[in-house]
Amino acid sequence: MLSSPLLALFLPCFGMAALFLVYFCLLRCAISGHPDRPLPLNSLSPDGLSASELHQLPTITGQDLLTPTECAVCLGDIDEDHPVRLIPACNHAFHLECADTWLSHHRLCPLCKANLHPQLFTPSQNSC
Repeated sequence: MLSSPLLALFLPCFGMAALFLVYFCLLRCAISGHPDRPLPLNSLSPDGLSASELHQLPTITGQDLLTPTECAVCLGDIDEDHPVRLIPACNHAFHLECADTWLSHHRLCPLCKANLHPQLFTPSQNSC
């Protein structure tokens, strides 16, 4: 049997370890409910762009960008062969999936917060 001083030392350590274990288990359960994948376009927020508005935004590839860059949404590098969504209000570019996921919930550029006004998506009356 453990002596009283050893028991007094190990019991608080064991209790703290148990608390940390429970905390990390709860944290993992909370995070696993939100996987890192794009949300389907049919579950859009009323504050974001509609699926038809998203498809009206310009799409290019990474090789068409003037400077090598990283996606401000996922912080990953944009490779030359990746499809890229260009935001016309500010000309910032992001991975297609990242931009569509972000913009389906927000009408703002994820980098500079430029507003994507609905006028960007209405055809001009003067166009030929």
